Amino acid sequence: MIFKSIFCILLLSGFFSVAQNKKQYNVLVILTDDQRFNTIHALGNSEVQTPNIDRLVNSGTTFTQAHIMGSLAGAVCAPSRAMLMTGRSVFQVHQDGGLIPAKEKTFPEVFRANGYHTFGTGKWHSDKLSYNRSFASGDNIFFGGMHDESVGGHEHPVLNHYDSTGVYKSQFSGDKFSSVAYADAAVDFLQQLPNKDPFLMYVAFTAPHDPRTPPAEYRALYDAQKIQLPKNFMPQHPFDNGELKIRDEVLLGSPRKPEAVKEEIAKYYAMITEVDHEIGRVLDALKASGQYDNTIIVFAADNGLAVGQHGLLGKQNLYDHSMRVPLIFSGPGIPANERNDAYCYLTDVFSTLCHINNVPVPNTVTEKSLDAAFSNKSFKGRKHLFLTYSNLQRAVVKDNYKLVLYNVNGQHPVQLFDLNKDPLEINNLAENKVYAGKLKTLKALLQSEMKAYGDFCDLTKADWGMPGSLTSAKMREINP
Repeated sequence: MIFKSIFCILLLSGFFSVAQNKKQYNVLVILTDDQRFNTIHALGNSEVQTPNIDRLVNSGTTFTQAHIMGSLAGAVCAPSRAMLMTGRSVFQVHQDGGLIPAKEKTFPEVFRANGYHTFGTGKWHSDKLSYNRSFASGDNIFFGGMHDESVGGHEHPVLNHYDSTGVYKSQFSGDKFSSVAYADAAVDFLQQLPNKDPFLMYVAFTAPHDPRTPPAEYRALYDAQKIQLPKNFMPQHPFDNGELKIRDEVLLGSPRKPEAVKEEIAKYYAMITEVDHEIGRVLDALKASGQYDNTIIVFAADNGLAVGQHGLLGKQNLYDHSMRVPLIFSGPGIPANERNDAYCYLTDVFSTLCHINNVPVPNTVTEKSLDAAFSNKSFKGRKHLFLTYSNLQRAVVKDNYKLVLYNVNGQHPVQLFDLNKDPLEINNLAENKVYAGKLKTLKALLQSEMKAYGDFCDLTKADWGMPGSLTSAKMREINP
């Protein structure tokens, strides 16, 4: 009787129901490089061919207002990937993403500690020791930012086999296009799953990042003359945003010529279609393994890209084309073919995966979980977004209005956009007296967010207390 009473108490308290619901799924995270949010056919871009990413859109939930937070320097992908890995905000990652100290756990590291076999392939833009803490195995690993043409480009990427010592001294030159090499490693892993433990696989492609040198069969799919010029195309940016001379921006001459921009878009789309094909190979191998229906799949990108919009080519700006990214969750328990327009960050992936899989979230994680969106159609997400770049640009987004402030050589341009009416951010409302109240409210919110996130700049000080360009030494001092 005593044991029966105890059992009833435990049952009523929910003890056994919680234990029974502790389901742990496999995890596959697929990340592309420099792919902006609106480069997926199933999400409305009729020009680009992405049949395999479309599969994920149709089988899962897409967060249409997913953003990155920004960076301190031009290699935006480094802090973006570090924030994804650690679930920490832009001023909380170290050396602008170049270092993940042992005291701050990555999500693969946490899953590994909870019984998962973790496998990685592709790009890693942080230190090598954090890679080995994160992954128990891997192959075709690239340490760095981009496949420079001077050392092989995408055609012959500089790669590493997994090194259990974490030293990685034996680089080799790959003999396949980068996306193929990474997909090969992922497929090989799925064909030889090491044991019955759940697995977490991280496949980090380097396409469509430049050099935009798509294989001929993919380049042939896009006729540059038939590519539509973006409606927010400009020959040059209307003012100095502080980064008009950075590497990304000198890949084409300025003022931009429409024909040159259309050619660049054609190559960009071809690179996206190429990586989409390799994503399809990974998804097919997952199905063949028998684990597809037991796997949470996340597809995302580390940042967007301008490619001619606003007279820009790169990602060192706070416009939507550079800050918004695709973010798709697919798998058991996730509604199919759903769109969710809640404000969120790429950094929210960490907590979301932990919550779905009943894995404890470490106290080093500061960002939110999106898992409630899969069961609650009224999920609202964040009330607003904070965006940042170097000491040059700050922005806040709330109720589909965006305020952008600049700090460039003593000049402080202001932009205000109504994203409902003007999603391409063409009409600057900052000088319109009708919006004076909105401008004041958003500026106050931006100041508050900067303080809350521990920003090193201060809007109340001359030149934000940080005049000139942010040097590498200063960046390391701010973000050691």
